[in-house]
Amino acid sequence: MSVTHAPEGSVDVLRRQDPELAEILLGELDRQATTLQLIAAENFTSSAVLAALGSPLANKYAEGYPGARYHGGCEIVDVAERVAMQRAQALFGAEHANVQSHSGSSAVLAAYAALLRPGDTVLALGLPYGGHLTHGSPANFSGRWFDFVGYGVDAETGLIDHDQVRALARTHRPKAIVCGSIAYPRHIDYAFFREVADEVGAYLIADAAHPIGLVAGGAAPNPVPYADVVCATTHKVLRGPRGGMILCGSELAERVDRAVFPFTQGGAQMHTIAAKAVAFGEAATPAFSAYAHQVVANARILAAGLAAEGLVVTTGGTDTHLITADPAPLGVDGRRARGRLAAAGLILDCCALPHDDARGLRLGTAAVTTQGMGEREMGRIAALLGGVLRGEVDGKRARAEVRELAGRFPPYPR
Repeated sequence: MSVTHAPEGSVDVLRRQDPELAEILLGELDRQATTLQLIAAENFTSSAVLAALGSPLANKYAEGYPGARYHGGCEIVDVAERVAMQRAQALFGAEHANVQSHSGSSAVLAAYAALLRPGDTVLALGLPYGGHLTHGSPANFSGRWFDFVGYGVDAETGLIDHDQVRALARTHRPKAIVCGSIAYPRHIDYAFFREVADEVGAYLIADAAHPIGLVAGGAAPNPVPYADVVCATTHKVLRGPRGGMILCGSELAERVDRAVFPFTQGGAQMHTIAAKAVAFGEAATPAFSAYAHQVVANARILAAGLAAEGLVVTTGGTDTHLITADPAPLGVDGRRARGRLAAAGLILDCCALPHDDARGLRLGTAAVTTQGMGEREMGRIAALLGGVLRGEVDGKRARAEVRELAGRFPPYPR
């Protein structure tokens, strides 16, 4: 069977060649278009990003870096990677950008490989307080290879306990300190962490997977001037393809690059790198800056609405796109709440709650803001969520309301 014809629309091709998979793709498109995506780590990419992901660059094997590949025929993809690097450096004010990491976790792995050796001590936010698996989970490479010490948050405020961070750093003298979280809704004080790292002679690694899109839009502090290495994802608020990147100073550039390839990864995914370049270009526009600030405004309105509905919002609100909340006052725990809300078409996550064995809810406003929703819609979502959890809105009615709201803000208008 010939495959030399010109590229066509992916669904059109699949409908003819593999109708079973075409129906799966169309089913997922329908799911995304008829439910509300409130998972804090998800977003909708632009059609331009999707076009790059489905481009002929997917065919090219390109181990190595621009100008120093282990395969021939890389002249064009070298240009694409250089564009992605240059755009990332300009967007975040970094001296060096590695855009090859396949995910945020692989970016963190490479950062550790560049700076640490097995057995080194690392200070990071404890997993019960919003730390990521790569911040010392025993189920993850980080917890098996390094000696992690976890800091926490204040029991009353839910904010990072800076006094504890400093005390633990002085006691354990870690080789590296990690600042960043998957469930912390407030801005990180990067200057404070830099001060502590300098005091104990540690590297500072910022895991900015969640806020990096807000940083790009000027709606969150930039960790680049403070951290030795910044790890991030290119999806989430940044609205690019699923993938990772690493930002650092020129003095660590070679170590970081070698830690990505050949130490932790093989060939670069050139179609994804091209899509990252597209996303970086989009994020440098005034329209994206307005979007990032709207994401935060929406999150604050949604957090206030959830509190008014009776949920306990941790830290009392949010500075970012992300909200964590305890639904226990409504008579349901996080896991049951997630299932009940999913049945209504409200898609979100569970998360650990500080100083509590129960699990709460983690949600975000990046995707619904991309769809064009604003403060009015956030109020409606909060009321609907509260009504579902209290049992005041039955599943059929809730699903109809969600479908109607989502239908007015399609992620990919036909």
